[in-house]
Amino acid sequence: MAAPKRNMAARVEATEARIAALDAPKGGFTAPARAAALARLAEMGLPTRRDEYWRWTDPSAFNAPRPQGGAAFRVDRPIFEGRDKVRLVFVDGVFDAEASDDPALAGVEIARLAEADRADIHWAKALYGALEGEGHTPVERPFAALNTAAATDGVLLRVTGKAEKPLHISYRQSSETADVVLHHVIRLEPGADLTVLETGTPGARSNVVTEVDLAEGARLHHLRPQGRALERQMITHLFARIAEGAMLKSFTLTANGRMTRNEAVLRIAGDGAVAHIAGVALGDGADGPYHHDDTIFIDHGAVGCESRQVFKKVLKNGGQGIFQGKILVRPGAQKTDGYQISQSLLLDEDSQFLAKPELEIYADDVQCSHGSTTGAIDETALFYLRSRGVPKEDATALLVLSFVADAIAEIEDEGLAEDIVARIEGWLARRKH
Repeated sequence: MAAPKRNMAARVEATEARIAALDAPKGGFTAPARAAALARLAEMGLPTRRDEYWRWTDPSAFNAPRPQGGAAFRVDRPIFEGRDKVRLVFVDGVFDAEASDDPALAGVEIARLAEADRADIHWAKALYGALEGEGHTPVERPFAALNTAAATDGVLLRVTGKAEKPLHISYRQSSETADVVLHHVIRLEPGADLTVLETGTPGARSNVVTEVDLAEGARLHHLRPQGRALERQMITHLFARIAEGAMLKSFTLTANGRMTRNEAVLRIAGDGAVAHIAGVALGDGADGPYHHDDTIFIDHGAVGCESRQVFKKVLKNGGQGIFQGKILVRPGAQKTDGYQISQSLLLDEDSQFLAKPELEIYADDVQCSHGSTTGAIDETALFYLRSRGVPKEDATALLVLSFVADAIAEIEDEGLAEDIVARIEGWLARRKH
């Protein structure tokens, strides 16, 4: 019994040290939510490799009070440059007004968390930390609670109609030790429609939470190519509540990064709602350690709803990919259509993919499926292409693009999908030799 007690003592000590190091904002309309989140964090404690959903991902980089060592960064290549959009730029987690466009151009209500929180009353008061607080069942998410308690900035976004232009949240890193905590709140009123583009590297270590509340018939498209920094250590959480007839579609492209964990908790709360979440991860261990973790939970609590999870990982030279995905169908959530697929393409024998797909169903009139596969390049297809004069490197790139096509197909806007394909093609081209 001595070992468990020692482990618990170490966990409590680490949690107390992490909380003591927080420089959380004081006052404002978020104060009650921050206090509640801090209490949650203290009660659940920081995760360790002994926790079921952290056994394949080492949380120590996020448990440390400060970033461990410096992290050199790369300037991200521009993406979506040809698109008409409104850009909001954050540098090392701080909003840069000079580099940003006028938020009024989006035709929606936008405020900075750092500025709006100086008031006692704001529309986001009922939402800030609310979906995060609900998102710890059945799995605790300590770093999300830490974020709610300590976030220093973010975007508060409210949409009442169809947004005139996509909103582009652009992250830039200028310091090798930037430790960034950002919290976004997005509320779409009935029938509203918005596209959010989220790009770049927030910092050397970053913790980003996005809470999304979709009212009846609202539609949100979320597209997130994460930055190219090789030493990036990043954890994100997407919490969403999706009302009757509403739709959420989210796609993430992750290339490079020492450690990235993207979590999502999507609660389907109204009949006829739709939730699609997809991602492509590209990891080459020759550039440095690469570890990528997608941990997804979709909660069906209404009738006639649809969910999709489509995740593809391409790994080489010791890259490691993780997928943990669950579909929960609650009693009464009849006519549910739930689909989950996680697949990896290993370009050598040194890389690894670990998956934990789950279904938990308490209704009898449903259509739910999940699958997970790991494999190498199809030698027959490769031979076919090479026999027709396609060089091996080009043939391999074509097969990789074919492999990830299902995930990219989740992007409705063809132009934005083309931008993502171009980014993947560039990553492949730089690794031909």
